[in-house]
Amino acid sequence: MDTRTAHALVRFGLGRRGNEPLPADPTAWLLDQLRQPDPTRLDDPPTTVKGLTALREDRATKPPPGESQAKKLFQAQAAAQLANAVTTPAPFRERLVWFWTNHFVVSLRRGECTAVAAAFVEEAIRPHVTGRFGDMLLAVMRHPAMLLYLDNAGSFGPDSPVGQKTHRGLNENLARECLELHTVSPLAGYTQADVTSFANILTGWSVELKTDPPGFRYRPMAHEPGVQTVLGRQFPPDEEGGVAALAFLANHPATHRFLATKLVRHLVADEPPPDAVRKIEAVLRDTHGNLGAASAALVKLDAAWQPGTKLRTPMELLIASVRALDVSPDKIPNMVGILGGLGQPLWTAPAPNGWPDRAADWAAPEAMLRRIDWASGFAGRIGDRDVLDISDANLGPLLRPETREAIRRAGSRRDAMTLLLTSPEFQRR
Repeated sequence: MDTRTAHALVRFGLGRRGNEPLPADPTAWLLDQLRQPDPTRLDDPPTTVKGLTALREDRATKPPPGESQAKKLFQAQAAAQLANAVTTPAPFRERLVWFWTNHFVVSLRRGECTAVAAAFVEEAIRPHVTGRFGDMLLAVMRHPAMLLYLDNAGSFGPDSPVGQKTHRGLNENLARECLELHTVSPLAGYTQADVTSFANILTGWSVELKTDPPGFRYRPMAHEPGVQTVLGRQFPPDEEGGVAALAFLANHPATHRFLATKLVRHLVADEPPPDAVRKIEAVLRDTHGNLGAASAALVKLDAAWQPGTKLRTPMELLIASVRALDVSPDKIPNMVGILGGLGQPLWTAPAPNGWPDRAADWAAPEAMLRRIDWASGFAGRIGDRDVLDISDANLGPLLRPETREAIRRAGSRRDAMTLLLTSPEFQRR
């Protein structure tokens, strides 16, 4: 394995799985994953209808936690998502799915999201990771998971018929987070008036649980009437005004700059090189937000192929470790619980800005001790395999001589595997 192949597997991918064939051309291998359809084929694909039906049933029956239909659905769907990350033949594409899922956070800290978090990934994120950002943004903003998480289902225009009758008012959560975290960012210089106007635009974007099938509903009687102005642009009333506003925000220059910075931070360095950011920003601008083109441009950045400085998050570490030992996911029935123990419970980010993407945020002493404790336990699965063979298969030239020597001198195979999993070169990508 040469250095470029190792970087393709570790930096852009999720780690080599066992002794799977190495790509003859690592750059072409990555670019091909962007061109080909997503290979994910879940046995029981999650859908919003299934999730909202489970949520509706739970609300009607008020079961104890162990009998919650939404919770059972989540456990099965979460396990399937993690298993797919372990087995996927397109790990770069899967990394992008998880990146965008963390950009558009839906968190289980809002209990209603438990039933629809997996459907959100499969319906609003996965189909669009190599498409246009505007299409992903619209799918996200219309998805019941996001509307429930950020309370837009209960937002009413003050002058709408429902607002006038019930005196229930505006909720600005979705509008604020969309501007701050999803699109233009504070770099655009928006004001509180812009937030309020955008929140008015999004009134009526709601969730219907009572009908069959349950799902997104636009409620005109809850919509704030009149033209609204956001960042100097006027938008008409009703649902088409919201669609137009999202299209405007998706292709705003500040959005391109913000997305480029996040993408470069994720795949290049904690402190994004300005030249790299400018290149990705230009691609997004020139292609009107084509995420596949932006991802391909990232692969072609020289800076993206430098020695790894990114610290693997707990999820990346777990998936890479399972792939390295080539353990079947069904032999690790509690991967969701493992993630919680490592400090990154699945789809449970503490705030709408998602999980951090800098090493300093994951490298606290207690967090690193958790990694070591878990690695020691997981290393017990090594059996009679040769740890240096596994090390070479997964890291190749990235394996430092001092790590190789420490593994060679270890008192047992388990100790040797623990040393590999906790080594700086395995912890980083």
